[in-house]
Amino acid sequence: MKKILLIALAFIATNSLLAQNFTSGGINYNILTPTTVEVIANNPAYSGSVTIPSSVTYNSTSYAVTSIGNNAFQNCTGLTSVTIPNSVTTIGASAFAFCTGLTSVTIPNAVTSIGDYAFQNCTGLTSVTIPNSVTSIGNNAFYNCTGLTSVTIPNSVTTIAEGAFFYCTGLTSVTIPNAVTFIGNNAFYNCTGLTSVTIPNSVTSIGDSAFAFCTGLTSVT
Repeated sequence: MKKILLIALAFIATNSLLAQNFTSGGINYNILTPTTVEVIANNPAYSGSVTIPSSVTYNSTSYAVTSIGNNAFQNCTGLTSVTIPNSVTTIGASAFAFCTGLTSVTIPNAVTSIGDYAFQNCTGLTSVTIPNSVTSIGNNAFYNCTGLTSVTIPNSVTTIAEGAFFYCTGLTSVTIPNAVTFIGNNAFYNCTGLTSVTIPNSVTSIGDSAFAFCTGLTSVT
């Protein structure tokens, strides 16, 4: 009985530690494991340029920053640029949604997934280079990024998700790599600035309305 009680107390203590939130350098974090943290929501007042560190120290313990959590910087309209460290592997859903002042973001080679609506309504964003490490781009990841004029999709991506570039009216060129097999519904819906698209031999399926209302499109291979 005493042994069971000790185990239970240890379990409670460990989970209490991992549930702790703290702030460092004006950014809010949540402890995920004894060695890692994620950037969490409630950073709405953050403005200007932000450089997310690769590690932070709290209560004399150093933690690696491994993910940008859901809604982390959502509605930070004064945010102009973001540098994400190589320690980060995941950008969560709506992480930078409605950051209308965001013009520049550096996505490191360690990132493997970009969440749903991650950059929704980032109307000031003009170009994005997605690194070769990324295998998954979430639904509507760049929804209504009207200032986006070019995007490079790496060979590591096999699916262009539903609504990935929905209403990116400023998009004039897109490179679809040979690894892509599926272009989702509404993927480039209403991309009125898009003039030509080359779809590689690897693509076996193009979803409903994938290029609907692309009124500037004059050439499709």
